Amino acid sequence: MAKTEERAITDLLASAKTVAVVGLSDKPYRASYGVAETLQSSGYRIFPVNPNVAEVLGEKCYARLEDVPEKIDIVDIFRRSEFVPEIVDTAIRIGARAVWMQEGVEDEQSAERARRAGLFVIMDRCIAKEIYQRSR
Repeated sequence: MAKTEERAITDLLASAKTVAVVGLSDKPYRASYGVAETLQSSGYRIFPVNPNVAEVLGEKCYARLEDVPEKIDIVDIFRRSEFVPEIVDTAIRIGARAVWMQEGVEDEQSAERARRAGLFVIMDRCIAKEIYQRSR
């Protein structure tokens, strides 16, 4: 990865305050739960987005990204790649600063659409690992 992209990720993680975690599970053994826990303990305000869950990690769960009542800095995606286009379109509409696709989640067309709309895009990387790496 280019040094400028690494710097941009560092800057994003340093300046972001709010993260919508799309597809956050309420099951502690799921990766999304552990990542959201890391986000919380690192000082980020998380907004769980999952229509099948009422609350996760003490936070009210929202059925849709557009239901989140605050400005979102990062939309962290824990859904399969085929769901990414709709999530990215919504992230653009709500004015998110960045779209973060977790490990195993990739969609180059959606990423390009987000970049054209001015969003920073990270694909196939774990935000928790990036936070940990930068805190050492």
